[in-house]
Amino acid sequence: MEKITSFTIDHIKLQPGVYVSRKDKAGDSVITTFDIRMTSPNEEPVMNTAELHTIEHLAATFLRNHPVFGPKMIYWGPMGCRTGNYLLLNGDYESRDIVPLMIETFEFIRDFEGEVPGASARDCGNYLDMNLGMAKYLAKKYLEQVLYDIRPDRLVYPE
Repeated sequence: MEKITSFTIDHIKLQPGVYVSRKDKAGDSVITTFDIRMTSPNEEPVMNTAELHTIEHLAATFLRNHPVFGPKMIYWGPMGCRTGNYLLLNGDYESRDIVPLMIETFEFIRDFEGEVPGASARDCGNYLDMNLGMAKYLAKKYLEQVLYDIRPDRLVYPE
């Protein structure tokens, strides 16, 4: 079998950023999959499941309720390697198109107070595996080290 696209990216060179992972046709629409890479693969510790799970709940809730992108949002979820998340949007986008949206999303996570949406036994299959404090810390780190002054090399996969 052929390797899938995400396994052809050089993860030794890959740094935190916002990348277009792929674009797929679905009928007359283009679905853009973004790699929202939050940690440096194989260089720094991966995110623990509790904070990644919290980021998932907060980001998915924020994005699905976004006035512009909410209707275009298909999916937000963690990568199995725990170094980032995938965002799927209906539309043909480039990485820089969603940087303002990612800033809004991670500021929402950084500043969030209260009960995490969906963090109850009724609403979630693993509701006890949450860490809001670490989710906020990681959101702040991603904003300050990547998103606020994103460099061009953090918008395109390394060669």
